[in-house]
Amino acid sequence: MVDVSTLADAILSGQRAALARAITLAESRRADHRRQAHALIQQLLPHTGKSIRVGITGVPGVGKSTTIDALGTYLTGLGHKVAVLAVDPSSTRTGGSILGDKTRMARLAVDPNAYIRPSPSSGTLGGVAAKTRETMLLCEAAGFDVILVETVGVGQSETAVADLTDFFLVLMLPNAGDELQGIKKGIIELADMIAVNKADGAGAVAAKAAAAQYRAALHILAPTSSVWSTPVVTVSGLTGEGLDALWAKVEDHRQRLDAKNLIQEKRRQQDVKWMWAMVEDRLRARLRHDPALKARTPALEAAVGAGELNPTLAADEIARALGL
Repeated sequence: MVDVSTLADAILSGQRAALARAITLAESRRADHRRQAHALIQQLLPHTGKSIRVGITGVPGVGKSTTIDALGTYLTGLGHKVAVLAVDPSSTRTGGSILGDKTRMARLAVDPNAYIRPSPSSGTLGGVAAKTRETMLLCEAAGFDVILVETVGVGQSETAVADLTDFFLVLMLPNAGDELQGIKKGIIELADMIAVNKADGAGAVAAKAAAAQYRAALHILAPTSSVWSTPVVTVSGLTGEGLDALWAKVEDHRQRLDAKNLIQEKRRQQDVKWMWAMVEDRLRARLRHDPALKARTPALEAAVGAGELNPTLAADEIARALGL
């Protein structure tokens, strides 16, 4: 049994072991652990909300982990305490996850002012771990003033991370020609900033050309807010070039939104979305664990798969079992 008050005090004092234990508690599927995690987070809520929350996404191979390692090291050098919540893709077949982010963020992994927490996405829509939001609050209570959320960067993950953070950064590759044609308009509409990565060595010229193309594309889209127009920068996660300018943009964005009280408004809207996400999560949990449903669904699946039962009728039966 966890002593919630003792654990809360340990987190507030900055004890990493306590933070890790609390996050494990929040990620647990056990009902008693979930109740303890909820009580803990409720107790810590007055000590949360003061960080800058940055979501970072991009296609596989764009250099997210390398860039986060360089950016986080730059920020700890400025005196910030940085938490990185790195979401690994879970296997759809086994549910397993590699959780190898610490090996790809070598400098941050040994930085006393940084904390890396890899979490499996567990199949959740958006590539964001189901308990990422709770983890973020726990890290804030532990004194981390910058939270970087790295997503899987596939599917509809961009919407999920945008609903978790204050600032949404999209990393792009230098070769923009074909990529610009195939990129989802929705990603660009969500972006608070686009950073063309790998702008070093022979890639510097291509990165500048790509940045110009993205700037041109942004002109036809509405800005993300009334006080902010999405900038495009070039960076190198490998050399660290351009990261100071990138962070200056993040701080400028924060100052502009703070001046209009827009950060708090955005977070309140996110809390409402969080509420509905929790409702959906509980409905899914009932689907997985309700004894009557677990006994009935294999037969329904077999009947639908054999073409003997209309999928709509099968869905209706499941909904009735849930009381819907």
